[in-house]
Amino acid sequence: MEIQYLDEGTSDYRAGACNIGPKEIARRRRAGIVALLIAVALGVLLVAMDAPPAMRILVFLPLWGGLVSLEQVRRTFCVGFAYAGINSANPSETRHSVVGAADLAADRTAARWMVIYCGLIALVVAGFFVALPI
Repeated sequence: MEIQYLDEGTSDYRAGACNIGPKEIARRRRAGIVALLIAVALGVLLVAMDAPPAMRILVFLPLWGGLVSLEQVRRTFCVGFAYAGINSANPSETRHSVVGAADLAADRTAARWMVIYCGLIALVVAGFFVALPI
């Protein structure tokens, strides 16, 4: 994979807001749906096995991953790309380096917050699942 430097004027990249194009968005949508299906299937399996409530917290990880993936779709912003300092928000969807320190910092801050708030949502949902009297 060759990473090119950003050519101003040919990109939809916006620091901290948009760093992926349609193909990358589709990949994250598929991953998010699969992760949520895994979380639901795991939850059903744990209930069917009559697993102890504390073990139900296992749904947290696929739920968190699914929420992050779908939030990346909603925001057209990839957490992994932000940390790697790249983007593909351009017509050809080739990957480009993020060259500005301020842009890189904005991307990483946005990514950090996205992971945190999706994790908190997943934790609350998993907590409710653990507390269910089933």
